[in-house]
Amino acid sequence: MRNKDNYILGLTIGAVLPLLSFFGYYYWKFSLFTFGEFIELLSQNKSLVTALSIPCLLLNIVLFTIFINGRKDKTAKGIFIASIIYALSALIFKFLF
Repeated sequence: MRNKDNYILGLTIGAVLPLLSFFGYYYWKFSLFTFGEFIELLSQNKSLVTALSIPCLLLNIVLFTIFINGRKDKTAKGIFIASIIYALSALIFKFLF
């Protein structure tokens, strides 16, 4: 059986699930806008960036906790690295664009 405890799996899970949360939030709250208009709205209203990034990061915190408690430390580290990259990207988008 394959080893399910590796960094690549953690990075993949930590990157894909917040993206699904991002698009879910878009379809739930802003489906009347095109995706381009939604991105423009994000660049004009910086508080939306925070409102959007918090659920994505909370999802990664839950996943991190599940994998740490399951003794899948390498996968949890990958999720943590993806969370840091996601948080830094949100900060850069919020303050520079």
